[in-house]
Amino acid sequence: MSSPALGNEPQHTAEPPAHDVPGRSSKMTRAARIALVVLLVAELMDILDQSVVLTALPAVQESTGAGPAAVQWLTAGYSLTVAVGLITGGRLGDIHGRRKVLLIGTVVFTMASLLCGIASGPGVLIAARVLQGAGVAVMIPQVLATLHVTFDGENRSRAFGLYGAVLSLANVLGPVLGGALTEADLFGLSWRPIFLINVPVGLAVIILGRKFIPESTAQKAGRLDLTGMLLSALAVVLIIFPLTEGHTHHWPLWCFAMLACGLLVLGVFLRHQQRRQDDAPLVALSLFRGKQFSGGLSAQLMLGLLCGLFFMTWTLYLQRGLGMSPLMAAAAFVLLALGELAGATTAMKSAGRFGRRLPQAGALIALASMASYGFQVSSRQPDLTLLTMTVPVVLLGFGLGMVGGPLADMALANVPHENAGSASGLFNTAMHLGIALGTALTALVFFSATGGSPDGAINRTAFTGVLWWVGGALAVMWALMFCLPKQANSQAFACRPVPRSS
Repeated sequence: MSSPALGNEPQHTAEPPAHDVPGRSSKMTRAARIALVVLLVAELMDILDQSVVLTALPAVQESTGAGPAAVQWLTAGYSLTVAVGLITGGRLGDIHGRRKVLLIGTVVFTMASLLCGIASGPGVLIAARVLQGAGVAVMIPQVLATLHVTFDGENRSRAFGLYGAVLSLANVLGPVLGGALTEADLFGLSWRPIFLINVPVGLAVIILGRKFIPESTAQKAGRLDLTGMLLSALAVVLIIFPLTEGHTHHWPLWCFAMLACGLLVLGVFLRHQQRRQDDAPLVALSLFRGKQFSGGLSAQLMLGLLCGLFFMTWTLYLQRGLGMSPLMAAAAFVLLALGELAGATTAMKSAGRFGRRLPQAGALIALASMASYGFQVSSRQPDLTLLTMTVPVVLLGFGLGMVGGPLADMALANVPHENAGSASGLFNTAMHLGIALGTALTALVFFSATGGSPDGAINRTAFTGVLWWVGGALAVMWALMFCLPKQANSQAFACRPVPRSS
């Protein structure tokens, strides 16, 4: 009997043999390739929707009459809902079947996208965005978890390499796509196509996913830990909300009080999980016993932090500091995206042969490129053009592109299949928490220096200071990767596939 981890069609219902050899090369079947594409499209759709709205916000505000607070909640409400639900979403996949939960999340996300596209007022639009976030929180963990339990050996490394490429492209192309669709004003719909485009894509994911994605679930799934779910959600809200909103309200006392309460609730949650280790906990604390997962999770946190800090300030620097138009600023993001695509492709072609050396090399390339770019920013000042910054920006993207896929691959490599959803939820939560921390740090190291001034010189000086912080985050991320294995070690654990629906 062939294991689905080797790319064969998962028609069987029995447990795959535990002696499958990781690292074995096997050509993917047509069904496995289609399943991989569907999973990656689902991930692309999820990540794009986080940033595609940014460049469309002025048009949304003008069309709906939304005030500043409502505009802010169009992004904050979505991000907060995603972060709150990721851990629970991952565990639901372990219990009820990852394909089933992925498809349910896609249905919710697609319906919410339609509601966003036809919303007439800010209240309905915010509610639909929150519903989108709930769908995404259920969808995202299933992608990584399904890749983890479905592919093995070189196929696994290629799959995670493609995952890294999709992640990189989505993060930087979201604002570009949002601006392009809004500017095109398709059928006179202004900003609405940025949401409506999800409807046909979501339907395709549902139809093809039901047919081609193999079902999997944990051997001893147990029942959902409702107390743990509530505690984890409360801890995430109490930590991420003040980090996201603190700058807007000038860091009042209640922000720090919420953070303190969040850390306290987090401690209660961990204690609760410790007591339930033999009774289907929401998070298996045994995952943290090995430095491979803990170190990878911490590196993912730093990756989120530097992304949250760099991308927002870079956009403001390009337009305010250098006086670029939104279109020229979007072109700079395209350069970064091309570099990330090349880096992710390089990582994919290596097929996991270099262990931690590959993502560490990417971090060092990104660090060197950041230093070169910082030298340009500080020396050329207002004369810096898109052409002259091309080399360091592309190399920065190349380095970051080498990190995402291999980091996820190695961090999750030794996670038992029964905890794949839970581990994936934690891994994605680390990214969202890192972005929230990076956003909070933005207020301290950029906005506090600019005071909101559009003056070019002030924005250039503030951005130079940001690059020091981003470089520090890259160095810490590089150091944390020493927790990853020197050589690829995609250990296979047995999982219990569930029969596919006809």
